[in-house]
Amino acid sequence: MNEAFQSAAETALTIKCKNCGAALKFAPGAQSLNFEYCNTKNEIVVEQTLIVENDFNSFLDQYSQAAEQQTISTVKCDGCGASTTLALNVTSATCPYCDTPQVIKNASTSTIIKPSYLLPFKIERSEAKNQFVKWVGGLWFAPDKLKEYAKQSAEKLRGVYMPYWTFDSSANTTYSGLRGDYYYETETYRDSNGNTQTRQVQRTAWYPANGTVDNTFDDILVCASSSLPQKLVTELEPWDLPQLISYNDHFLAGFISESYQTPLKEGFEIAKDRMKEVIERSVLTDIGGDVQQIQSLSTDYNTIKFKHILLPLWISAYRFNNKVYRFTVNARTGEVQGERPYSAMKIFLFVMAIVVAIGAGLIIYSNNN
Repeated sequence: MNEAFQSAAETALTIKCKNCGAALKFAPGAQSLNFEYCNTKNEIVVEQTLIVENDFNSFLDQYSQAAEQQTISTVKCDGCGASTTLALNVTSATCPYCDTPQVIKNASTSTIIKPSYLLPFKIERSEAKNQFVKWVGGLWFAPDKLKEYAKQSAEKLRGVYMPYWTFDSSANTTYSGLRGDYYYETETYRDSNGNTQTRQVQRTAWYPANGTVDNTFDDILVCASSSLPQKLVTELEPWDLPQLISYNDHFLAGFISESYQTPLKEGFEIAKDRMKEVIERSVLTDIGGDVQQIQSLSTDYNTIKFKHILLPLWISAYRFNNKVYRFTVNARTGEVQGERPYSAMKIFLFVMAIVVAIGAGLIIYSNNN
């Protein structure tokens, strides 16, 4: 790992030993920060967490006066465009999302909403490495050299706290559409021999449908960083959100903490897209019948609540044939998701094997008949 990045990752938040003053790191699954040389336990006090949601509309109105803010420094990678949060005094680093070295000339500073809750790292680096290597070993049509690259990239795993918004809301939806009910008619036709036959033909009778449906949503999760493809972070779900604890700097010691790039208001628009899928299913059920069509929807979102949280990921990237592939490990469950290359030759040989097998089967069938 690039030494400058290692420094940035470790000094993004420094917690010192209460006995000797040395910098400490949080060990996944632990409840204390230990320094190996003086063996002093620096306990992390975790009080029973009562989750408090913020009122969305009131917060937007009062954000400029909000107390829970912090100043951060970010730099945009020239390689992949990801924005990484670093300590204010860092001058160089390596992008954790594409492994591109970068020199920070004009890092920008900004004031953001401070996270309220987090899930601490639970999966250790060694376990995450094993999970990733196992995942690569199970990939079909992977290039022969991929396992070697996987082992190398697993050595560069970096612990990152990713920013998320969660949203609660009630939704009242007025809709219009069509309800289709099946019925059957007897149809006369001639078969291939010219004989008259009859058959039952399915028809659909359509009727207008109008109404309202109510839905309640809890903890709709929106990743507030664009540093990773949305597909990767979505497939890492579900998260054990009932285990959230209050934000505590000690759990960030030795890890990178990413700041959000998706503002709160924009985050709710993304959440509405996820809610829409559920609302549409509710509308289709409410219309009833055998088939349904939705013509219009109008939804009012009420009692909107949100919270800003951090969730832990192990992240690494590797270059294969001049292309960057990224992978992530859910540091709570061990779930692995990633981008991967394919071997064109292996796919070609597989297709040819199928063609040969089909051809051989046809020859045997022909000979037997």
